[in-house]
Amino acid sequence: MNASFTDRTLALAGLFQAARLAQELARAGRTDASAFVASIQALMLIDAPSTDAVYGGVRGVALGLDLLRNKLGGISDTGDVEIAKYVISMIHLEGQLRRHPEMQDAIRRGIEAIQSQMKFFEAEENGEAVHPRLVEKLAELYSQTISTLTPRIMVNGEHGHLSNPLIAAKVRAALFAGIRSAFLWRQLGGNRWQLLLSRKKIAGEAAKILDGLRVASTN
Repeated sequence: MNASFTDRTLALAGLFQAARLAQELARAGRTDASAFVASIQALMLIDAPSTDAVYGGVRGVALGLDLLRNKLGGISDTGDVEIAKYVISMIHLEGQLRRHPEMQDAIRRGIEAIQSQMKFFEAEENGEAVHPRLVEKLAELYSQTISTLTPRIMVNGEHGHLSNPLIAAKVRAALFAGIRSAFLWRQLGGNRWQLLLSRKKIAGEAAKILDGLRVASTN
């Protein structure tokens, strides 16, 4: 696939965004609603005409772009080691998934089955950014497929949140979305060496994309 550096940066932003969503859900029981919606929509969209379309537009991964700009650009905080651990784990599991074409087929069939039920999930007004039943279905598919690969991602957080079935399902759905982004990143030519050797270039590209979003919002 002939992909631009911008495309790879957007996919990587989707991966980092998913790591942040999982972290915040596990720690606080809540997260950025619009970012969660965009990540779940990316997971549900099997085929898309462009990389930004996967996320419903570049703004869908604004949270992830902000993380790339700051974390790869040298601005750190206490949660960075955890974010890095989740990112590395999702990249590893994506690599495992690529070796199991039968599991990829099962995931595609599962997503298509969930898509066919979307109208039922969307019909109910429930106050949630993403319908709880949709989250549960995605978490169940994750448990039946990705969770059988090793090593499993161990998420740290508050026991009260992680023992809440809906929050635990949201964490699994976020990780699922992250692996989808990792898969896309690989398809676009991304690899681990880029994370090590091109950190500042990636951070600069993320900053440029975010600047474009700000300019667009003021026009």
